[in-house]
Amino acid sequence: MTNYAVPSITLVKGKGSIVFDADGKEYIDMLGGIATNILGHSHPTVVAAVSKQIKTLSHVSNFYSHPKAIELAQILIGLTGDKESRVFFAQSGAEVNEAAIKLSRKTGRTRIVATTGSFHGRTMGSLSLTGQSSKRTPFLPLLKKVKHVPFGDIKKAKRAINSRTAMVIVEPIMGEAGVIVPPSDYLKELREACTAHGALLVIDAVQTGMGRTGQWFGHEYSGIQPDVITVAKGLGAGLPLAALIAVGKSSQLFEPGDHGSTFGGNPVTTAASVAAIKWIEKNKILAKCKADYKYIYSSLNAVPGVREVRGAGLLIGISLDKENSSLVAQKLQEKGVLVNAANPNTIRIAPALTIPRKELSIFVKAFKEVMSDVY
Repeated sequence: MTNYAVPSITLVKGKGSIVFDADGKEYIDMLGGIATNILGHSHPTVVAAVSKQIKTLSHVSNFYSHPKAIELAQILIGLTGDKESRVFFAQSGAEVNEAAIKLSRKTGRTRIVATTGSFHGRTMGSLSLTGQSSKRTPFLPLLKKVKHVPFGDIKKAKRAINSRTAMVIVEPIMGEAGVIVPPSDYLKELREACTAHGALLVIDAVQTGMGRTGQWFGHEYSGIQPDVITVAKGLGAGLPLAALIAVGKSSQLFEPGDHGSTFGGNPVTTAASVAAIKWIEKNKILAKCKADYKYIYSSLNAVPGVREVRGAGLLIGISLDKENSSLVAQKLQEKGVLVNAANPNTIRIAPALTIPRKELSIFVKAFKEVMSDVY
């Protein structure tokens, strides 16, 4: 299909944060499958968990339960801090954001508030939430009664939220838009506005979740408790797995038959997730992510041609003075470093949470060399 541009390279194998293309060239993977390979490639803990599980039980329909799905649901509930939380498993971020839309309809309301520049998926419902006209326009008409307000602008958000609002959905940090960080009190004030009007606050942690920001979901710094959290990408440690976590009273909105998924909560993918989360906890990876951000920030923020380094943990946007991020990304690839040009003036990196400091330093050196060449 022509929905993707023709890839410039074909990757055939990987170990940790190192990948190899079909010609045998080696690269440092600073994108991690877009914030997905949280333990890198071929991590022995994930390989062992998946191998053991697929030899035991490979798939179970949603007529039955199985131990790994139950264990993972219990872990995720524990991470919310609310024992009343409930979990629905799917395979992708778009699917669980679609599930959030359906959950919000159970409030009896239909209006939704989302943010301009946001990304919540490409299926028709999740695309209705996505605040990017370039992705939306070819597929109009989308869902009605979705209001987009500027990200980080609490005054406009408060004007949009009222007694007819079913839900407000927001990313703690906008990833695809270029790793945009909101004001420090933004989530807290959104929580207050939603509570005042009885609207659900949905945190889309698809990109910020599973430890990437140095916190499990990315909103915890604000002190709030969302009504719904959606996670995917890193949740499966490289395998297709997503979850909608309904917190508090919202956990009782769905009734039997309201929603479902054939492959959601698959034994193999949940086994990978459980193993990855336990490994992250055991090895104190959240603290490592915070330290890695400080290293990248201090190394690159003053580089000529860099406007700012922003983000949290290992979700980082490097804003450039010029709109030449594609050129920078291309030259980094030529030097054996894979990054993403999130927008014309922003380089996005989201490597494995396990990436060693040595490989980060190689990236820093290569980035400085490229910036010296193009500026």
